[in-house]
Amino acid sequence: MTRKESHADRRIEEHIDRAADRIGSVWPLHSFVTANPLSGFEDEPFHRAVAEAEELFGGRGYPHPSVFRRAWESGRIESGALRTELAAHGIDREPETLLEELAETEAERTAADPDDATETVDRVLSKWLAAFLDEGRAKWPMPNREDGFYQAWRAVAPHDADVPGPADADDLPETAVDALESVLDDYPEGRWVEILEAHLAALPGWSGFVKQRTDDGADPWQAEYPITLAQYLAVRLTLADLLDAPIELDAGRETDGDDADEVPLPEIWLTAWEKSYRERLLDGIDDAVTDPANADSGDRPAAQLVFCIDTRSEVIRRHIEAQGPYETHGYAGFFGVPMRHRGYEAAADTDACPPIVDPEHRIVDRAADAEPAAARDRWTGLATAARNHFTTLKSNLVAAFTFVEGAGSAYGSAMTARTLSPSAIATLESAIADRVPSVPEVTAPAVDYDAYDDHDHADGDLPHGLSHEAKVEYARNAFELMGWTEFARLVVFAGHASETTNNPFGSSLDCGACAGNPGGPNARVLAAICNDPDVKATLREHGIDIPEDTVFLAGEHNTTTDEITLFDDDVPESHREDLASLRADLDSARAGAAAERTASADGEAAVDEVERKAADWAETRPEWGLAGNASFVIGPRELTADQDLDGRAFLHSYDWTVDPDGDALEAIFTGPLVVTQWINNQYYFATVDNAAYGSGSKVTQNPVGNVGVVQGNGGDLLTGLPLQSLKRDDERPFHQPLRLTAVIHAPLERVTEILRDHEDVRVLLDNGWIGDLTVVDPEQDNEPFRYAGDLEWTRERARATGPERTTPVAVSTADD
Repeated sequence: MTRKESHADRRIEEHIDRAADRIGSVWPLHSFVTANPLSGFEDEPFHRAVAEAEELFGGRGYPHPSVFRRAWESGRIESGALRTELAAHGIDREPETLLEELAETEAERTAADPDDATETVDRVLSKWLAAFLDEGRAKWPMPNREDGFYQAWRAVAPHDADVPGPADADDLPETAVDALESVLDDYPEGRWVEILEAHLAALPGWSGFVKQRTDDGADPWQAEYPITLAQYLAVRLTLADLLDAPIELDAGRETDGDDADEVPLPEIWLTAWEKSYRERLLDGIDDAVTDPANADSGDRPAAQLVFCIDTRSEVIRRHIEAQGPYETHGYAGFFGVPMRHRGYEAAADTDACPPIVDPEHRIVDRAADAEPAAARDRWTGLATAARNHFTTLKSNLVAAFTFVEGAGSAYGSAMTARTLSPSAIATLESAIADRVPSVPEVTAPAVDYDAYDDHDHADGDLPHGLSHEAKVEYARNAFELMGWTEFARLVVFAGHASETTNNPFGSSLDCGACAGNPGGPNARVLAAICNDPDVKATLREHGIDIPEDTVFLAGEHNTTTDEITLFDDDVPESHREDLASLRADLDSARAGAAAERTASADGEAAVDEVERKAADWAETRPEWGLAGNASFVIGPRELTADQDLDGRAFLHSYDWTVDPDGDALEAIFTGPLVVTQWINNQYYFATVDNAAYGSGSKVTQNPVGNVGVVQGNGGDLLTGLPLQSLKRDDERPFHQPLRLTAVIHAPLERVTEILRDHEDVRVLLDNGWIGDLTVVDPEQDNEPFRYAGDLEWTRERARATGPERTTPVAVSTADD
């Protein structure tokens, strides 16, 4: 490469990097990661960001006026909270008048349609992106993919009837940089970032997917078939040039600078709704809990169960606690082990940790017992061969005819049974599962570093297994973050996963803390760590004394059916009675949780119904996932143990009395709090504008390339949740679009110091991406303090409502 070419590459890349700042990353659908679609705008106040995003993406930023009206008329928005918020902005008109104004403004909204040439660019580019980015689904893969996206497209473009002009590849610029320069050189360099940003925003799904894949240093598809944003833009701008489409897509785009600092009326309504929810949440907080370490009854719990902080865990935890003397705790569902995992029958590794955490270890599942493993291998081998045979017959032009003649009736009967009697199919699948050993029954994660021979592999230089020091660190972190001071005879780490049929969005129902994968593998690793005698001995040196009779085991909570599977092969005979009792109570808890979720008075019928939903391939709402999420409570379980939080709260266990330096709380702020903000904003924006930030109806979706879905037969890769995950029907949302309310049980000064040290978290609060942060200070009789911005706090009068709740004096700890 010449010096001139190197300089040109760097110059182009710098402009692309700046242009890509506003584009959110999009993960493949098989490993769905919920993320704020406007993450590139988090450095701006919420109202300004959504206005700019509307200009760039065309998406609305606030709930429809009809949603506010229903919330007002149903009492979800309390009169006192609304009038206080309106008065704070100098508005004295009646709510009904304001709702009418919002409806009139909504009626005046218009969306700009792209010109025909730009629509053609979008269509042609999407076609080739789908072909290039395919991950093993296409029968005829795009040629030359190993050369990269631009070179592969350059080779086929002359043969594309939709692309006028090039007779052969030599008629097109030789490299992506050459292509970009040939188009951009006609425009002032000061305009390049805006031009590139607009072209990235034209198809934010595809460009966000390319951005994510480029950033993932361990993606095997990216390693084999590379694509960059520079290549993406080179193809797009070349197509635009060939098709006479405008290059300056953002020409005429304007933002209202005069109103940039004025909070719009919809945000005032939104804030009032959030405050109304917050007051109800705080009203349920137990004021008596100030020193959790001294609140123990003295009786050892029958068992302790640790669940993911996921909102669905709140429901099952309540029902387990109702069965007897059980303790439940909340901890991020990857259980603090940042690992890359290879399942026993998996074709590839998966990252089993949040996207904001880099994996640090590679863990492989291995057969634990040869005989049952062989039995499973025989069954899965037969099933895989049959499935591959049927796939070949159906896709082969000649064999398809004989397949229909020979097997069509049987195949049709099976499809009819699954359609008309999904409950019977569920029963049959359960019977097969009882006869065939499951993966957890025949395998175990190889946790020890010494269990691997090769530690110098090319998998991102990750070490295989864990050293003794790493195991101690993860166990210690878990117990310190949750504030544990005692241990039951049985301790269960319960990951979670979903079970659905014919659901491209199945991974969106799995564990977000495990990057859209099941959490069982992480739970098994932590249980193995904590059962290690050497780890227990070292933990005692750190003041964590685990009794000799404490046994750790893993489990997995099926969030579709509320069944909890325990992986208990290593539980000794001395604990079998405890285990039998726990299993019975978990079955009872499951029935209660299923009855609550299906609004049924009959637990047995409710279990049948959720199992039907899991097996029914026509079911568009197998479960609600994280819909409804609204709050994140960080503190001891005693704060909310007597409250029905309606599956709307993330719950993270935390005891301030055993965290004198605030290290555990700091880890929660910088990890789980940030991730829950991502989840909350994903659900928020997909609800307020599903066309722009969601994925529309499942009915008209088509999966593409094993990476995502499109509406109809092409177009942009859709980035968010479908309507059926968010709405009861076309008009009524199930998810209430509120920004996250965080409640922290900790000393005010401790929280302030953490915010002072972490600007990235503070920005989320100061700019309104987290709607509210309230500290319930145990050192001040659990008095609540609301974050007012810029490290200042407002003292709140406990448990009052209405416009007089807030005192006029702000409590500031901003100065040292």
